[in-house]
Amino acid sequence: MTDAKVKYNDYDGFARSYADDNEISPYNDLYERPAILSLAGEVAGLRVLDAGCGAGAHAAELVARGAAVTGVDLSAGLLARARERLGPDVPLLRADLSRPPLPFPGGAFDLVLSSLVMHYLEAWEPTLREFVRVLAPGGRVVLSTHHPFMDMRISGSDDYLGTYAYTDAWERGGRTMTMRFWHRPLRAMLAAFRASGLTVEDIVEPDPLPEAAEIAPDAYHGLSRRAQFLLFALRA
Repeated sequence: MTDAKVKYNDYDGFARSYADDNEISPYNDLYERPAILSLAGEVAGLRVLDAGCGAGAHAAELVARGAAVTGVDLSAGLLARARERLGPDVPLLRADLSRPPLPFPGGAFDLVLSSLVMHYLEAWEPTLREFVRVLAPGGRVVLSTHHPFMDMRISGSDDYLGTYAYTDAWERGGRTMTMRFWHRPLRAMLAAFRASGLTVEDIVEPDPLPEAAEIAPDAYHGLSRRAQFLLFALRA
């Protein structure tokens, strides 16, 4: 099979099984999700863009905490799941974060939350600059992405400093899905933030929640020793 025939990151093809797995996976439910929501802080009364909202797990928590949430995602299948979960009152739009502009005026949001999206993008600057455009002055971005050390473990590469694509195979709902991600080192991430007008306020390598030790001991053991994701709090 040639590369041109491979359909990468086919979330529409396995939206339901992916959403079900994401809901209970310790890597999401007991690790990434609580970490990025903690980094978001107090959101009551804020206008929040959930950029790459998927099936709506983060958006649901943001709404429960008093935020006015708008979600965007590229996958129509995941947006359909998000609509089932969030009901009719949360605006949900299909949009490609790698192809600005987004369908919002400047200054429309106080916070952009982007969970596990950036590692799908070859170039970060266009997307980050669009986040800055849609933020009110002094607005914040909180995002999570693959930890570059995780990329190296999965890809088998010893090239930390390069920026390159690699693939992984996911099993969901009895199907094998071919995923493509982009590795970049920390210095490239920081350079992208600077070039986009964002100041780094915090960098987090999260710990799993303590209850993961009993609920998912294998995941807890690994996550307590090897960072899976890297989180940033940024100010426009």
